[in-house]
Amino acid sequence: MTQPDSSIPDNKGSEGNAPLHKPAWLRRPLASDRRFFTTSALLNEQGLSTVCKEANCPNRQECFSSGTATFLILGETCTRNCRFCNIHPGQPGAPDPTEPQRVAQAAITLELRHVVVTSVTRDDLADGGSAQFAAVIGALRQALPQSTVEVLIPDFQGNGDALRAVMDAKPHIINHNVETHPALYAQVRPQADYEQSLELLRRVNDCGMTAKSGLMVGLGETDEQVLEVIKDLHAAGCSIVTIGQYLPPTSQHHRLDRYVTPEQFEAYAAYGTSLGLKHVFSGPLVRSSYHAANFA
Repeated sequence: MTQPDSSIPDNKGSEGNAPLHKPAWLRRPLASDRRFFTTSALLNEQGLSTVCKEANCPNRQECFSSGTATFLILGETCTRNCRFCNIHPGQPGAPDPTEPQRVAQAAITLELRHVVVTSVTRDDLADGGSAQFAAVIGALRQALPQSTVEVLIPDFQGNGDALRAVMDAKPHIINHNVETHPALYAQVRPQADYEQSLELLRRVNDCGMTAKSGLMVGLGETDEQVLEVIKDLHAAGCSIVTIGQYLPPTSQHHRLDRYVTPEQFEAYAAYGTSLGLKHVFSGPLVRSSYHAANFA
């Protein structure tokens, strides 16, 4: 028997408004599969973090049960404080030189055919952590030459050399999320810059690599603004775009403005396809790395 996933909170709405009740399409079963616990145990044994756990992803049960996970490198503490994110802000430690090999070993054990690696934002490092990304990509490509590697990177504060270091390591897909419409950046991700993010994606595409990006809905944007972002991502050269429902991790995070219907998510995807985007993965529970292997 399955139960609703308690990791997805019922949003309480803005102050003075009636609560927004979680719709049925957002309910997920709790873990009961043996492989879920096997995957969790392996990651713990290797001392590895995943964005699945740290960001409280609603798809963690499904992904761990299928023997896959998105590796989170460079620690579990972020130098930024985005209002939508469950990863804790603070002062992180130094990069771990053993991390690349530990990620590669875990990927071998899980027999991953597509490996996704992301990180916290490391504005404290001169290269933003790009050298660690390059080392992890190198270790994965050596250990699993038949597998594809996707990285979800921060903006590196616009540092072109840092981005080049990642591209030179030759991942198959470079993902960088714009997250929302620029009109909401001051509220949602004040330490980021929308145009800087678009420029990063342009550089990836201009170098002949596969650029990917994503955004959330339900933060306060309009449907028209969602279409504007999709159009901007197409113009920047993205091949793959993901769109999912924002789910506030706690009541202290940015409030939820609305639940978007599955039909509206389909309309977003249809618009992106009409522009010429190769893949638009749009749905309530879509996340950057959810079913990422399908688009590799």
